[in-house]
Amino acid sequence: MGYRVTQTILNQNFLFNLQRSNKAMEKYQEQASSGKKINRPSDNPITAVHGMFYRSSLNEVEQFKRNTEDGHSWMNTTDEAMNEVNSVLQRVRELTVQGLNETNDPSALYAIGEEIKQLKEHLGEIANTQISGKYIFAGTDVKNPPYRTDPAVPGSPKEFRSTNEELIELQVGQTNYVQINTKGTDVFNNDGMGGIFKVLSDIESDFKSSNKITTDHLGKLDNQMDNILKERSELGARINRMELSMSRIDGIEISTTSLLSKEEDVDIAKVIIDLKAQENVQRAALSVGARIIQTSLVDFLR
Repeated sequence: MGYRVTQTILNQNFLFNLQRSNKAMEKYQEQASSGKKINRPSDNPITAVHGMFYRSSLNEVEQFKRNTEDGHSWMNTTDEAMNEVNSVLQRVRELTVQGLNETNDPSALYAIGEEIKQLKEHLGEIANTQISGKYIFAGTDVKNPPYRTDPAVPGSPKEFRSTNEELIELQVGQTNYVQINTKGTDVFNNDGMGGIFKVLSDIESDFKSSNKITTDHLGKLDNQMDNILKERSELGARINRMELSMSRIDGIEISTTSLLSKEEDVDIAKVIIDLKAQENVQRAALSVGARIIQTSLVDFLR
């Protein structure tokens, strides 16, 4: 028994194929306008999952980039501060050598002591260096100045009072953490007995009182300068590590972005070609359909 093809079947098949052609047209038009292979997860679940993974990776990389930039700024500020500390100590050493000259009269020695006092105050300002409102030499106690008066003793002199030795570390990779702070106690109170400020106070006191200097002020200054050099060397090594991390993160960002682009972005030239081909198919289908669909009784009565 043969299969009878009726006009209804022809009409239904035509409409079905026309609808499928319209969907293909819609797909290519959407891809051309968005530049993406998929515009909803249902278009291609596997591609959608891969895209979500790469986007998550890029968000993580972006956070690592912010950490490296913040950490690099913090460490550069620290290095500049310690360079200034070294300059202060160099000037104090020059004044100390000048003061040890026995030709100085009491007024000259007092003037040297007064300049050293001012340098010590400037050293206190360096100890209170901030970045983004945070004290860089205060350990994790970043809201309180490390060089300050004793709040429990009104009128007390300013000293380096911070005892916080906690490290501040930033994550710059999946398992990579870099210490960004230099402990203020190691820079300004490395001996636990007043450090740099005690050395400068003793020199100031001796010169102002015109006492014959018997202590090894120059030796103590040299020890403090050697300590600053050591701390700067350690900081420099961490800055280099941070810069290597920044370079590595940039590389990861480029490669991940490339993978995401290959996964999601369309070949615009190919999409336009496919779209034009589909337009030709649709025009041909409409032309053929107009002949297939049976004319009405009205057409016969004309």
